[in-house]
Amino acid sequence: MPNQFETQFDIDAFLKHLTERPGVYLMYDASGQIIYVGKAKNLKRRVSSYFKKRHEEIKTETLVSQVASIEVTVTDTESEALILENTLIKRHKPRYNILFRDDKSYPYIFVSTGKKFPSLSYHRGAKRKVGRYFGPFPNASAVHQTLHALQKIFPVRQCAESVFNHRSRPCLQYQIKRCSGPCVEGLVTEDEYKEDVQHTIAFLEGKSFDVIESLGHKMQQASDEFEFEKAAVYRDKISALRAIQSQHLINQPGSKDTDVVALAEEANQVCVSIMMYRGGNLWGSQNYFPKMGGQSINPEEVISAFIAQHYIDLPVPQMILVSDTLEEKPSLEAWLSEQKKAKVSIRKAVSQTHKGLMKLALTNAQSGLKQQLTQKASQTDRVKALQEVLALASPPNHMECFDISHTQGNQTVASCVVFSEGVPNTSAYRKFNIEGIQPGDDYAAMHQAITRRYSRVKKEGLPLPDLIVIDGGKGQLNKAIEVFKTLELDNLPLVSVAKGEGRKAGLEILYTPFNEEGIDLEPDDIALHLLNYIRDEAHRFAITSHRSRRQKAQTHSRLEDIPGVGAKTRHKLLTHFGGLAEVKNAAVSELQKVPGISNRIAQTIYDFFHGEI
Repeated sequence: MPNQFETQFDIDAFLKHLTERPGVYLMYDASGQIIYVGKAKNLKRRVSSYFKKRHEEIKTETLVSQVASIEVTVTDTESEALILENTLIKRHKPRYNILFRDDKSYPYIFVSTGKKFPSLSYHRGAKRKVGRYFGPFPNASAVHQTLHALQKIFPVRQCAESVFNHRSRPCLQYQIKRCSGPCVEGLVTEDEYKEDVQHTIAFLEGKSFDVIESLGHKMQQASDEFEFEKAAVYRDKISALRAIQSQHLINQPGSKDTDVVALAEEANQVCVSIMMYRGGNLWGSQNYFPKMGGQSINPEEVISAFIAQHYIDLPVPQMILVSDTLEEKPSLEAWLSEQKKAKVSIRKAVSQTHKGLMKLALTNAQSGLKQQLTQKASQTDRVKALQEVLALASPPNHMECFDISHTQGNQTVASCVVFSEGVPNTSAYRKFNIEGIQPGDDYAAMHQAITRRYSRVKKEGLPLPDLIVIDGGKGQLNKAIEVFKTLELDNLPLVSVAKGEGRKAGLEILYTPFNEEGIDLEPDDIALHLLNYIRDEAHRFAITSHRSRRQKAQTHSRLEDIPGVGAKTRHKLLTHFGGLAEVKNAAVSELQKVPGISNRIAQTIYDFFHGEI
């Protein structure tokens, strides 16, 4: 990849030898940064179009003026070019491309079908366990709502394996009829439990009509055999399932898995809303606010970019409903069908049912955009107010804030949170494990964190913040000033937020290098609200990071000290018993039940925790 371009880019020579095959082109600026990624059915024709005519769009004109070099990758098909284009867009996030937030970690419902008595659980991350995964759901709330509804209809356990394996009597979930109690022998047979699991899986597969039909047969059979209490149980389950179905616009048997994608635009801002229907049931919705890269808004291009980027890492439904016909529909359908290993169709909402779904998705998009615009206006006001209060030369659109957390001086962690245009930029957060200081010395901890942070920023030429916020009073501020003088960055704007009288919110005092008397703002001042927000977020992140470090030390350090106990054995112990306390209290005979733990190792572990080693 080019890093520096010392000669003028000869576009005519480049185009003369450019292939007419499909592929992807990457445009670089003079510093070697990728500024645009595009795909083409005919590379020569597409790339030539940038340089052979005058462009009406300012964005395109600006892009072309910055191109210092172009690289191409030839592909066999247009579909391959589509995949590669959006993979590169996600990886490099070029300035002039339409960018959607990368959200690989959607939540799922996991059914541990490999167990004798399977459980239902919330899952996020890599799918390594043996079982069935249902999703993705748009957010955690949608998963929990579905689990809660299922628990009322089919009493399948939702407890952790470590809890299930060590119960001798049923828990509260059994008492309130949310679980059939497979943890205790004799409360439910394996066949009865298996039936509930099968119905649960069928429901999650979108076969709720089949489940209702099956339950109806069982209800009639129980009634014919005069088992009226059993029949009533089936009747209540059918009623609950019908109530769920009545809440959804799609309620026909065999409905295809469908995603509905709608777009709303206002004030040069865009919101794309996706609503996910599985087997006729609405699993939830999600709003996205793409970075337009200076482009004028073309709804068709935005929707195409969304589909191409969204489904790179996610399961593809059978049908995607859109509001308008897409020019790239054939190539998108071919790529999606290849991903799914089955036919996928992208359709314009035409039927009455589909129009109803699109209308609801559009309402979601409009509502989301209105909320975003209102919030953005409020954020801009707060940033400008802070600029005025601190007499800054420009609005502090990039702010960084530091805080320290520890327990009696142990496992000290410093946090650095980053706010962009008044909102958290969580991907830029950093934490620092503080070492080599006197326990409890917050000044030294702050000194180390700031030094490490801005030594690296300066060394790597990263963007400097418009404002640095320190949680603390004059002492912490002076420590920061000392660091920045050493790093020759003493021109960076600084402010410290000191707790006021009684440590009450709204009574904070602000100190800067040029105002040692302090700035005392009114409790309802929006500039103070913004500073408190960033200060509280730094505090939250510091505490969370510290707890994680402390938990790791408490949970693993003692096991790591046992001779002959490796990482795999430690993992087996913690998984089997559910925690370090349970391992410490286990008898030798209980330790021997853990797979892979020999009599000798079990005795060694027991002796370690009981003072024999």
